[in-house]
Amino acid sequence: MVINPSALLELGNLAGVVACAMTAALVAGRRKLDWVGVAVLGCTTALGGGSARDVLLGHHPLSWVAQPWLLVLTTVASLATIPLARVVHRLPITFLVVDAIGLVAFTVIGCSVALGLGHGTVIAMVSGVITGCVGGVLRDVLSGVVPLLFRREVYATVSLLTGGLYVGGLALGWNHDAVMLGAMAFGLAFRIVAVHQQWHVPTFEWREPESRD
Repeated sequence: MVINPSALLELGNLAGVVACAMTAALVAGRRKLDWVGVAVLGCTTALGGGSARDVLLGHHPLSWVAQPWLLVLTTVASLATIPLARVVHRLPITFLVVDAIGLVAFTVIGCSVALGLGHGTVIAMVSGVITGCVGGVLRDVLSGVVPLLFRREVYATVSLLTGGLYVGGLALGWNHDAVMLGAMAFGLAFRIVAVHQQWHVPTFEWREPESRD
C-alpha cells in the first residue's frame, strides 16, 4: 500500500483538531463552564493556532472561514465530550499520541503556509510553532491558569525541532514528502519519549532578596 503524504498530513491535522477540542472540553468541565463555554473553549483551542498564524501573516481567509465544516467538527467534538467525559478521561495515552500527531501536523502546516507566502526560514519556523502551540495557550489563558507551554513542558521544543527539520530539509533541496514524513516522525517520537522519560525544559526561578533595614 502506497502512503500518500498529503493525505497523511491532513489526517494528522484532523486528528489533532478533534483531540484539542476534546481535551479543551475536559478543561472546561473542570472549570464548570456551561455548554456554550465548552464549545467556545474547544473551538478556540483547536483552531486558535492556525487563526493566529493567518492573522499575523495576513493569510486570508482563515482556515475555518474557508472551511466552515472545521468549526462544525470542533463544536461537535467538544460537546460530544460532555457525555463521554468519563471514557475520555480514562484514555490519557491515546490522547497523548493523538495530541502529539496533531502538534507535528499543525507545525508542518504552519511552516508550509509561511513558505508558500514567500517568507524565509525563521518566519516559517515561528509560524509552525504558533500554529502548533498557540491554541493551547489560549485555552489555558481563558481557563485562568498559567499556560502549560510555560510550565516546563517539552512542547514548544518539539514544535520548533519539527519545524526546523522540515524547513531545513526543504532548504537543502531534499524531497518534500520525505522531509515532511521524517520531520513528523521525529517530532512524534520525541514528544512521546519526552513525556515517558519526564523530560522538562529548565525553569527560571528568582526571588527578590529580603531587604535589610
